[in-house]
Amino acid sequence: MYILEIDNLYKQFGGNPVLRGVSLRIAEGEVVSLIGPSGSGKSTLLRCAALLETMDRGTLRFSGRTAAAERDSRSVYAPRQQLHQLRRNFGLVFQSFNLFPHYTVLRNLTDAPVRVAGRSRAEAEDEARALLQKMGLADKAGAYPCELSGGQQQRVSIARALAMHPKILFFDEPTSALDPELTGEVLSVMRQLADDGMTMLVVTHEMSFARDASDRTLFMADGVIAEEGAPEQIFSQPQNPRTRQFLSGVLGR
Repeated sequence: MYILEIDNLYKQFGGNPVLRGVSLRIAEGEVVSLIGPSGSGKSTLLRCAALLETMDRGTLRFSGRTAAAERDSRSVYAPRQQLHQLRRNFGLVFQSFNLFPHYTVLRNLTDAPVRVAGRSRAEAEDEARALLQKMGLADKAGAYPCELSGGQQQRVSIARALAMHPKILFFDEPTSALDPELTGEVLSVMRQLADDGMTMLVVTHEMSFARDASDRTLFMADGVIAEEGAPEQIFSQPQNPRTRQFLSGVLGR
């Protein structure tokens, strides 16, 4: 089953085309990395998939359920209540963490499961503590975000996303605000999630993650998916000259 299906996605800002007919399918348990130069449309694609931006044209489905359909060359979205339900299919992890600064780590993890999903506080707290244990943060439940390093905050963000039992996790350059040591902490957690079978769409500049932890790598340029394939093919034998140029620049070869 496809967890995410996008067909013929177009998006422009102020008359400037950003996405030009992008189509994408992600199967259950698949890890897909989006790479490419800045301004290629990677984050816009992810934000459209996560219902943070509206598509101009195109269709969007989660596990076969339609979030937006194309009619008369424009995207028509499902009613608000249906979109609210569909949002439970995915979790979001941003580069800026987006934790509630006035909540403890534990409350950051339990607020949505209790208020949105209707779980009991005891159940939500038990699961939150188990997630913090998995993230190597079992001793940080009572801490506030300002008391954590950037890498710790990002691991809390991942735990918070997992607490809602998503079918897919969207990562938008989750390590770009971190120094190399803290980047390693977060990538280790993401690799473990991949090994555990979590479905993931990852916009990243970390070529090692895209190469080693992905099932599929997509190279974007100028608002289209210029090339996609298994990581070993993309990184070892790219077919598109634009892909070769990009990888030569970022890998120094």
